[in-house]
Amino acid sequence: MDNQQQSNQQKNSQAQDFKPSLGTKFKSFFIQSKRVWHILRKPSNEEFKSIAKISAIGILALGLLGFIIADIVILFKG
Repeated sequence: MDNQQQSNQQKNSQAQDFKPSLGTKFKSFFIQSKRVWHILRKPSNEEFKSIAKISAIGILALGLLGFIIADIVILFKG
């Protein structure tokens, strides 16, 4: 191997060994959260109602699925 390849391998191994500290992770998360916060807006009444309807349908569907599975288990257990 020539010197350039060895140098590249050393840089790659150093980059892989680098683990950001908890403070760095927190700072990065805070910056990303701040960026999202600036983009947010209050949903209109119509948007809110449609989101609420879709969420309610999803919750009911999961409840129904759980009920059906519970009934099947009870049916097979006897």
